Amino acid sequence: MRLVHSVAELREALAGSRDTAFVPTMGNLHAGHVALAEIAARHGRPVVASIFVNPLQFGAGEDFERYPRTLAADCDKLASVGTDIVFAPDVAGMYPEPQTYAVLPPLAGELCGAHRPGHFQGVCTVVLKLFNMVQPRYAVFGKKDYQQLHVLKGMVRQFNLPIEMIGAETSRAEDGLALSSRNGYLSADERAEAPRLYRLLRQAASRIAAGERDFAALENAAAAELTAHGWRVDYVAVRSRTTLLAPASGESAFVILAAAHLGTTRLIDNLEC
Repeated sequence: MRLVHSVAELREALAGSRDTAFVPTMGNLHAGHVALAEIAARHGRPVVASIFVNPLQFGAGEDFERYPRTLAADCDKLASVGTDIVFAPDVAGMYPEPQTYAVLPPLAGELCGAHRPGHFQGVCTVVLKLFNMVQPRYAVFGKKDYQQLHVLKGMVRQFNLPIEMIGAETSRAEDGLALSSRNGYLSADERAEAPRLYRLLRQAASRIAAGERDFAALENAAAAELTAHGWRVDYVAVRSRTTLLAPASGESAFVILAAAHLGTTRLIDNLEC
């Protein structure tokens, strides 16, 4: 496996490649990230993973400074599943000029976007830059960040990028907690409480499968239980799986999305139903 830090090195390493599969990450990798690299390898070669903690997608008071940087361990994990190239640029290499941002759809201001202003603009900007640098044929993203995947797919359509976007199922711990680099912030007591979020999503999905269509009642009940157990809820929302808007009458494919703070850690999860 080759580790490169500059765009020039990256382009030299990728010269002549036409079926590159790409996995963008911020590092501090867990088993879910490794699974994304394995999925990428089933679609194309070489497999490129980027590791870059992107300052543009962190808001004021968020965890940019303390976000773990574990490049050596990350490279070992990626090498173990046959990743070919790790691209680890610095901030100056990613942002050599004043920023030009991607234009975002209104949906980027809802759900997580409503609670993290500027977040998706930062995500789309860095991903568009990485796409230009790597020029992949395939790009793999986890469905845990469901709204992010939806927004990025829209960006790919908007800019007519010749990239196949692949959504990978959420990797979970045995108790159902969605794997996340931020889970390491949880105390022992918070870690024991954290699976409640997924349990509530499963309960709501079961009621929807049984025919329940009072989505507001489902959302409010889940939010109330989280609040009663010490969570600070940003949202619980049932949306159309296709549009991520409020479901239209007669719609049958849904996703339940939630974001809530447990102590100082913000956790997100979702479940298609």
